[in-house]
Amino acid sequence: MLKVYEYPKCSTCKRALKWLDDNGIKYEKYDITKNIPSKELLKKLIKDNNITLKSAFNTSGKLYREMKLKEVVPTLSVEEACGKYLSKNGMLIKRPIIINGDKAVFGFKEEKVNELLK
Repeated sequence: MLKVYEYPKCSTCKRALKWLDDNGIKYEKYDITKNIPSKELLKKLIKDNNITLKSAFNTSGKLYREMKLKEVVPTLSVEEACGKYLSKNGMLIKRPIIINGDKAVFGFKEEKVNELLK
């Protein structure tokens, strides 16, 4: 069963969950602000799925802009990004995160989710 880390007020998350429902795909959902993925899980997902750090951050989010992370993220290691930022505040993470076993996608694009489901 898929795991979906989402934010209930996020329009992209709502679209992703609707797509999963419409396609009869079962999933467990987690509010990313209450159940923030652990540093270890984030590191594993980023490394195992060749996800760039920039792609793991919610770059359009208010908090990302307020913290001026645009200049910081390119200088971070995966360890630093996950330990200092992503595992500390779910609002900094690109969402939804859809996980199928060891495979994952950050954000929602139908073609990427279809690939994830193969």
